Parts: sequence; C-alpha cells; structure tokens
Amino acid sequence: MLGEVIAVSSTASPAGSAVTLSTKLYYGFGSVAYGVKDNGFSYMLLIYYNQVLGLPASWVGAGLMIALIFDAFSDPLVGYFSDNLHAKWGRRHPFMYAAAVPTTVAFYLLWNPPDGLSPPELFFYFVTVAIAVRTFLTFYEIPSTSLVAELTDNYDVRTSMLSFRYFFGWWGGLGMAVLAYFFLLPQAKGGILYGPGYETYGAIGSCIIFAAILISALGTHRHIPTLKAPPAKRPFAMRRTLEELKETLANRSFLVLFVSALFTAMAAGVSTSLNIYFNSFFWELTTEQMGTLNLPFFLSAGAALVLAPRVSIRLGKKHAALIIAGLAFFAAPLPILLRLLDLLPANGTDALFYTLFAFGTVEVTLIIAASILISSMVADVVEESELVTGRRSEGVFFAARSFAQKAVHGIGTFSATIILTLVDFPSGAKPGQVAPGVLQDLGLVYVPIIMILYVAAFGFLTGYRISRESHQDHVQRLTHDGPN
Repeated sequence: MLGEVIAVSSTASPAGSAVTLSTKLYYGFGSVAYGVKDNGFSYMLLIYYNQVLGLPASWVGAGLMIALIFDAFSDPLVGYFSDNLHAKWGRRHPFMYAAAVPTTVAFYLLWNPPDGLSPPELFFYFVTVAIAVRTFLTFYEIPSTSLVAELTDNYDVRTSMLSFRYFFGWWGGLGMAVLAYFFLLPQAKGGILYGPGYETYGAIGSCIIFAAILISALGTHRHIPTLKAPPAKRPFAMRRTLEELKETLANRSFLVLFVSALFTAMAAGVSTSLNIYFNSFFWELTTEQMGTLNLPFFLSAGAALVLAPRVSIRLGKKHAALIIAGLAFFAAPLPILLRLLDLLPANGTDALFYTLFAFGTVEVTLIIAASILISSMVADVVEESELVTGRRSEGVFFAARSFAQKAVHGIGTFSATIILTLVDFPSGAKPGQVAPGVLQDLGLVYVPIIMILYVAAFGFLTGYRISRESHQDHVQRLTHDGPN
C-alpha cells in the first residue's frame, strides 16, 4: 500500500519539477521539530512545572495563555511576511534557517530553569521562555509547512506530502515520549516526579529540533528556483496589510476549517494536558506502561501515512475527513466513559492495559489521518483565494490555522487546570492515593466537555465546499487566465 502512496509522487509541480520521494522526506522531516516541541508543551510541561517545580496548575495554564497572546501577533505576521519576502533564498527558507539556533536555545532553557527562583520569579521565567520557544518555532514552522502549496498544485500529491509531514511530526513527539517514560523518568527514581529527567529531556529535545530544522531546510533548498515568486515590492503599510489579511481570511471554506480547528484544538488542549493525570491517577499506570502505550502510535503514524491519501483518492478530502474525524471524535472519550459506567476491567490488570492499548492505537490512527486531510484541505484554499484576491497566501492560511490550533489549545490547557481546581485535585499527589470521588468527578467533568467540543468541530467541518473538481477548475483558470 505504501508503494501506491509513493507512486503518486511522480506528478509534476507547477514549475515542472517532480515531487520525488526525497522531497517528501525532507519536507516531512522538518516537522520532527514541531513534534518534539508539541509533545513537551502538550504532555510534559504542565506536570513538570506544577507537580515537580511547584507552581500552581492555574499559574502554569495562565502562563501558557500569556504566551499564546504573543502568538496572536507572531503567527499571522510571519505568514504574511513570508508570503511577501524578497530574498536570494526565496520567500520561505530565510525564515527557516534563522529559526534554528534561537529555537534550540529557548527549548533547552524551558526545561532547565535556574535554581533558587521564588514562585513569582519562576512564573516570569516560564512565561518569557515559553513565549520565546513558540515565537522562534513559528518562524520555522509556518514557512516550512507552506511549501506544500508551492511544491505542487496536485489535489492528491498535497495529501501525500502532508502525510509525510504528520508522520514525522508524530514520530518526533512519540520518540521523545518513549525516551522520557522508559529512560528519563524511571519509576525507581520517582517516575513522573523525577526532576532531573525533565532537564535531560530538554537537552536532548533541543538537539533534535536543531537537526530537524537544518536537515529539512537544506533538503528543500534546491527547490527555491522553482517556487512561487513574491508579489511586487511595495512600501510596508500596516493598514493595507491588515486589509489584505482580512480579505484573504474571509474565504468561506477557510473560515469553516478555522472555526472547526478552534473547537478541535480546545478539546485537544484539555485532553493532552490531562492525559498524564488520567494515566497516572485514573488508570494508575506506571511510567513504563505509559511508555508502552506510546509504542503502537508509531504504527498509527505509518497507518495514517497510507490511509489518508487512499481514502482521499476514493472519497475526496471533505467526505474522507468527515468520516475519519467523526470516528476519532467518538472514540476519544470512550474509555473514560466506559470506566464511569463500570464497564472496564479493574486498575492493575492486564485486561485494562490491553484495552487501553487497543483504544489508543485506533484513536491516534484516526486523529492523524483526519489532521492530514484537513491540512490538505487548507492547501487547496490557496488557489480559490488567489482567484479572488490576486495573491498567493499560503503563509497566511497556514499561519491562521496554526494560530487557531495553538491559541485555543492553550485555552484548552488553561481549561484543564480549571478542571483540576474544580475537582480539588491535590498538588504533589501520588498514584493510588487520590480519593476515588475526586477521580470520578474528574471523569464526569471531562467527558461531556470533550464531547461538546468535538461535536461543534464536526459541525463546522461540514461547511467546507472545495471538491476535487472545483480545485482542478481553480488551477486551470489560474493557468489560463490568471487571478482576477
């Protein structure tokens, strides 16, 4: 099956250069950097600063929210300027190269704060460095992801390319998770409460981020001469820039994807932030078991790499995304719901572990496949928008979606800290010693919130209107007539 996906790569890009397997690999490999960062922010950061370093959970959530306010400005501006940059190395690569060192340093510092800081000083340090990590990585991730819409205008090849990007992103994040659970946070030294393990996590992660950014940038560098040219140079004017951003983002198909992403990201923020709490306290898993639960996700990423392009070819992106996302949204809260109904095996049993193993494998496969399809749908908005505005705005579209994911994911993370506060979840808790009533309340609050958010995301996704046929029409009109 993988051969059928790779075979699509012979399709030519608009500039006539083949989108080869090596191009897909270099393009995809860059997302390892985002995967490493995302794993840390989504799964490890809250419990590290809350349970290990002692900051109140609400402080950590508030700190992430403050960092995301800066993203509200950096994401769209980086997208806009990378769409309009005039440079020897094209529109995207100067940003990618410039991001490598500062992102690496900032990520290391995030996990290695100075000793002896008071809680307010530690909070200020956390917020400052979190802003730096997110901002510097934006300078890489937005231009890098945007390359997909420039390297090819083919409806199916775009899905294939983004399959590789999500594949490597998940492998980067999962690799760090497995490293943490199996080696850096050994149960014998305190498991998830072992502080030095997080410091090593930051050091290793920063090196991987640096390598991923440079390998991807260098590997795609040869395509710079065939990428789209920026518009004619004009003096910068803030009012015109804001008007162009508003006009670009008013595209109906993009708006429904954007709003759907808001709800999905909020749900993901709640889910991922509480994941380690559920695993540690609700299911009472050891760190080795948590690491083992991550192992099949490597296969999930590979399955999604194959599944998303095949289903897209058969059903089209919209219908494929609706089916797969619907199944993923249904599966996400199901294990916790079944436990609340007393329909799962008891904690500490092999039967429970393998049940969670199976649920997680299927859910993550569906989530990755749906994410691939929806990102490919964003890429197809580029030509429809160009016909109306006369501008190619790959960077703006991917930046806006990225901001939706990051900003509202932050709201979800903050909401997770509120949930922990509402159920009176204790600080410094140890697995097996949290009151059953607190754990039940945690599940009873979590399940309906997740279900409501996912239903809303699914509803907006139905409003997307670009099909294979309409996309081909947009490309042909631009080829023959040019934008309006």
